[in-house]
Amino acid sequence: MGTNRSEDQWDALADGTRRAIVACLADGPQAVGQLAAGLPVSRSAVSQHLKVLKDAGLVEDVAAGTRRIYRLNPVALAALRDQLDTYWQRALARYADLAETPPAATEGPPEEDR
Repeated sequence: MGTNRSEDQWDALADGTRRAIVACLADGPQAVGQLAAGLPVSRSAVSQHLKVLKDAGLVEDVAAGTRRIYRLNPVALAALRDQLDTYWQRALARYADLAETPPAATEGPPEEDR
């Protein structure tokens, strides 16, 4: 992955299985086996997806005996949400600008003036 952390995070979420893992972890921390039990992929595949999510900073893990327990990184998710909020606010502002612009200013001169 590249050097832009938020780009890496969006890229990591582009995969449906990784989004499903994030959705599972939204319910609380889980081990790989727990995650794999609820997904249509192997435990090995879940581990590979978790590595991508961890490398992107979206999940964290802690050792619990012989298992690793994964949880969402709330700081990383908040940063992604902030980005979405920024995009949304920009889109709404542009929409408001267009809605407030008189039609004549966007469509050119009236038919009789052409």
